[in-house]
Amino acid sequence: MGVEERRQQLIGVALDLFSRRSPDEVSIDEIASAAGISRPLVYHYFPGKLSLYEAALQRASDDLAARFVEPHEGPLGARLLRVMGRYFDFVDEHGPGFSALMRGGPAVGSSTTNALVDSVRQAAYVQILSHLGVTDPPARLELIVRSWISLAESTALIWLDGRRIPRAELEAQLVHDFAALVAVSAAYDEEMGALLRRVIDDEPADGPFGDLVGRLVGLAG
Repeated sequence: MGVEERRQQLIGVALDLFSRRSPDEVSIDEIASAAGISRPLVYHYFPGKLSLYEAALQRASDDLAARFVEPHEGPLGARLLRVMGRYFDFVDEHGPGFSALMRGGPAVGSSTTNALVDSVRQAAYVQILSHLGVTDPPARLELIVRSWISLAESTALIWLDGRRIPRAELEAQLVHDFAALVAVSAAYDEEMGALLRRVIDDEPADGPFGDLVGRLVGLAG
């Protein structure tokens, strides 16, 4: 096995182990055993667990960022719902690793870890703006999108602690949360109001945003 092929194998093995348990609980010996090689050979490719964790984190962050990519077709609500489905697929697959990353694992505070986390957030931010058709977002819209991304992260972390709410409900709720944040801002700002009207005009009655409106009307009645 070539050098790069072996490195990629070790990253894959480490990512699988880090996804099932907190990185603090995974040892180099376990990684070596799972990869079918000796402990010294692991150190031949990576100087320590931290560097291997960061390499695995790079692969995971690339994967997570890619899940925000969505074709610009159909109503925005449906697009966001598909994105949330893929986002929670990732959370489901990498639960302990996702939690350790967001709450602090062996690489907490390192510039590499912080940069990778920020790169995922930025990728999500850019994707949402592109779906809104905005290239130079006003301050209120930037606040909304970045706040919503943080809300998705915190919601996923809370959900992982027991999974007490059905996942599909949370995915739909996060889409509704986005609409609600835009709506509240629209009540204070005409530019946001115009954006909200443009989004709503393209939404079908049976879509996620239409569902939210129906539920709110039902509460008011």
